[in-house]
Amino acid sequence: MSTDSSHQPGSGHEVALRAERRWAVFAVALIVIMLAAIVYQGVHWAWMPPSRVETIDPSRLQLSGEFAEDNLGSAVQPDGSVIVRFIAQQYSFTPQCLLVPADTPITIRTTSADVVHGLLVTDTNINTMVVPGYVATLNTEFDHPADHTMPCHEFCGFGHQTMWAHVKVIDKATFFEQARQSRRLSCVPR
Repeated sequence: MSTDSSHQPGSGHEVALRAERRWAVFAVALIVIMLAAIVYQGVHWAWMPPSRVETIDPSRLQLSGEFAEDNLGSAVQPDGSVIVRFIAQQYSFTPQCLLVPADTPITIRTTSADVVHGLLVTDTNINTMVVPGYVATLNTEFDHPADHTMPCHEFCGFGHQTMWAHVKVIDKATFFEQARQSRRLSCVPR
């Protein structure tokens, strides 16, 4: 019989082995639960896509409907909010300059006519992908008048580096005065 007390029942060695087994079982159980959650979420989204995904035919964008040329730019809604519509296409945004008011709820709606583009308005939290066939909708509000650049941040071809636009935020009263004179607004008068 061994006189080594480290392998006796109830010794520290067996306590350590039991603790290691418990932690191993806990880690394996955690991994199994996480994998089950991932599989469930994947299957759930495959059967039930997000309800707010809007599709649009990119080949007919400018012919009629929401993204026809006459509907692009900023417009005042009956509730006093502002909706801005524009199209991303190689290698420009149409219109090139968006005019919006400060301190007013704004809905930005955009889509792509050709390839995937990225939309980023500098000095704000506005950042999204613009995918052909889908309408990207963002809700925001600008605190004060300012000029922002809006580059495309997703490589869209060899002219990508020239694809950018301006977002000009002006005083609320000035914007609504201009809106009374024109149905659609952009930085360049029509």
